[in-house]
Amino acid sequence: MTTNSKVPELFGSMVFNEAVMQDRLPKDIFRALKKTIKEGTKLDAAVANVVASAMKDWAISKGATHYTHWFQPMTGVPAEKHDSFISPNDDGTVIMEFSGKELIKGEPDASSFPSGGLRATFEARGYTAWDPTSYAFVKDGTLYIPTAFCSYTGDILDKKTPLLRSMDAISKQACRVLRLFGKECKRVSTTVGPEQEYFLINEEDYKQREDLIFTGRTLFGAMPPKGQEMDDHYFGALRPRVAAFMAELDQELWKLGVLAKTKHNEVAPCQHELAPIFSTTNIATDHNQLMMEMMKRVAKKHGFYCLLHEKPFEGVNGSGKHNNWSISTDAGENLLEPGRTPAANRQFLLFLTAVIKAVDEYQDLLRVSVANAGNDHRLGANEAPPAIVSMFVGDELEAIIEAIEKGETHTDVDKTMMSIGVSVLPAIPKDTTDRNRTSPFAFTGNKFEFRMPGSTFNIACTNIMLNTAVAEELRQFADELEAAKDFDAALAALIQREIKAHKRIIFNGNGYGADWPAEAERRGLLNLKSTPDAIPYYTMDKNVKLFQRHGVYTRVEMESRGEILAEEYAKTLHIEALTMLDMLKKQIIPACVAYSRELADTVAVKKSIGVDAPAELALVKALTEKVAALLERQAVLEEKVSAAPQGTKEAPRYYHDEVIPAMAGARAVADELEMMVGEKHWPFPTYAKILYYV
Repeated sequence: MTTNSKVPELFGSMVFNEAVMQDRLPKDIFRALKKTIKEGTKLDAAVANVVASAMKDWAISKGATHYTHWFQPMTGVPAEKHDSFISPNDDGTVIMEFSGKELIKGEPDASSFPSGGLRATFEARGYTAWDPTSYAFVKDGTLYIPTAFCSYTGDILDKKTPLLRSMDAISKQACRVLRLFGKECKRVSTTVGPEQEYFLINEEDYKQREDLIFTGRTLFGAMPPKGQEMDDHYFGALRPRVAAFMAELDQELWKLGVLAKTKHNEVAPCQHELAPIFSTTNIATDHNQLMMEMMKRVAKKHGFYCLLHEKPFEGVNGSGKHNNWSISTDAGENLLEPGRTPAANRQFLLFLTAVIKAVDEYQDLLRVSVANAGNDHRLGANEAPPAIVSMFVGDELEAIIEAIEKGETHTDVDKTMMSIGVSVLPAIPKDTTDRNRTSPFAFTGNKFEFRMPGSTFNIACTNIMLNTAVAEELRQFADELEAAKDFDAALAALIQREIKAHKRIIFNGNGYGADWPAEAERRGLLNLKSTPDAIPYYTMDKNVKLFQRHGVYTRVEMESRGEILAEEYAKTLHIEALTMLDMLKKQIIPACVAYSRELADTVAVKKSIGVDAPAELALVKALTEKVAALLERQAVLEEKVSAAPQGTKEAPRYYHDEVIPAMAGARAVADELEMMVGEKHWPFPTYAKILYYV
C-alpha cells in the first residue's frame, strides 16, 4: 500500500507530462511543444523527431517495448494497435527506434469500425494523428499515444477529433467576447469533471449469468425482500473488499495522471461512485476512458466484476455519469464564477445567458447525446433526471434573471451563517443556491452539472454538443456587440432580450413531479422519452448548420453518426432479445420443468402410501400453468424478433414498440416463476445473492 508521502511521487509517474518534457527535451524544443499544447499551433516535423526520441527513451525506462496510437472510434470504446520499437541491424541485432513520423501518424485498418456509411468494407485505410494536448503514458509495457482517427478521404471516424474542433470553436468565440470586456487571452478551455457510477458484484456470480456476460445487464430477476428503500448503503461504510479495490484503483489511476479524488457508496446495493478533479475536456475524456478500463481490470484482481451498464438491475437505481462542465481562460479565470455580486457581474451574466440560450435552442442535441438503449431504462425513472431537458439555476440567480427580464434592480443576497443549534459546532456559511438532483442541467456554484449521460457513455459526445452550442451563442453575441456603438446599452439590451426569449428552459422545481411533463409541454419543451424519439433530431437542418458553421462536422459526418446511433440501438436490443430467448430455452424453462417433476414425484410417493399432498399438487398445477404462459410469451418474443426490419430507419422504432414489450412480458412471468421455484433449482444467481454478497 502506498503511503501518503509517496502519493506525490506516484502521481503521473507513468505519464510523459510537462515536467518530464522539461527535463528530457532541449529548451527550444520544449518551448515549441508547449506552445502547440497551450495555443493549438502546428508542430514542426523537426520538433516531432526530437520529441519522439525523448518519448521513446523515457518509455523504455518505464519498461515499454511497444507503442500504440490510442484512439476512440465511434464505438465509444478505445482502440489500439501495438508496434514494437525494434528495428533490425545488418548484423542480425536490433536497436530501439521511434521517429517523429511514427509519433505523429499511424495507419490502423479502418474497415471494421462503425462508419455509418462513410466507408465501405473494402475501403480499409485509416489514419491516426497524435493529439499533443493529451499526454502520452505507459501502461502494460506499451507507450500509449492519444490520437485522432480519420479515413483515407479525411472524414472523421472518431470522437476525439470533433471534440477538439468544438473546443477550438468555443475558444475562438469566447475570446472575441472577452476582448469586448477589455481582456486579451489566447485560449479559453472548457473543463470537465465526470463523476462515474458503477456496480461491483462477485465475479463468480457474473460468470453464471448469461445476460450479464452478453448484455451487461440482468434480463431476468425478481426483487429480494430488501432493496434500497432503507437508504442505508448511500455514503455507508465501505466493505473491506470494496475499500481494498478502491485503494488499488486510486493508485493505478494516479500513476496514469488521472485526478481520482472522491469515492463513496451510492444509493443501490453494490453501487459506488468515483469522482475526479476537473481537467480540460479532451484530457477528462481520455481519463474517463482509462478510469472505466481500470475499474474492470482492478475489480477482477479483487474477485469482483465491475458493471458499467446504465441499468444492470431492475428495481434499484441505475448508474449515470455526471458531466460537470465549466469554461476557463488561459489565465485561470472561471467564466462561470458569479462572484460575490453576480447581479453586477456583467461578464458572468453574458456567459450565463449564452449557456441558457444554448441549452434551450439545442435541447434536442443534448438529449440525443445521452441516447442509447441502456440509458432509456434510467432517464425519468425517479433515480435520474427526466428525459425533458431543463436548467436549474437556484433561487438567487432566478431572482436576478427575473429582475433583468423586468428591467428592475436586484439586490444581491449576502451569504448568511446557518445555525445548527448545537453550541459546540461552528456556524456554517449558507449557500445562496440549493442543489436539485432531479434537474438534468444544474448550476452548482461555478459550473453546470449535466446529469443525463449514462455510465457507459464516452463523454466526448455530450461535450461536443455543449461546446458547439455555446460557441454559436457567443458568436451571435460577439457579432452584435462588436457592431454596437454603445457597448453598455447593447449588452444590457441583449441579456434582457435573450433571458425573456429562453427563460422557459429554467425550472427549479421537482423534475420527478407528475405535473412537470404537462408544464414542460405548455412551455414548448421537448419530451423525447426514448432513443427512437431522439434520433431524428440529430440531423435536423438547424443542427447540421450549427456544426457546419463551426467546422465540427460536415452534413455527411452527422448523418453517419445518426445512422450509427440507430444501428447500435437496434443491435443492442436484438442481442438482448436473443439472449433472453436462449436463457428461457436452455435454463429457465428446463429448471421449472425439473422442479415441477420433482414435486410431482413427491405427490406420487405420498399417494402411494395413502397420504394426500394438496399443497404440493397445487404448486405443481400452478407451475404447469406458469410454464405454459411463459412458453406463450417466448413464442411471441420469437415472432417479434424474427419479424424485425433490417433498415436503420425502421428498426429502432420497431424494437422499441414491439420487441421491448415482448421482452417485458416474458420477464414478468419468468420472475414470478423464480419466486415459486426452490433456490437450489434456479439456474443462475438471484438478485438476493448478487446484491447482498458477504
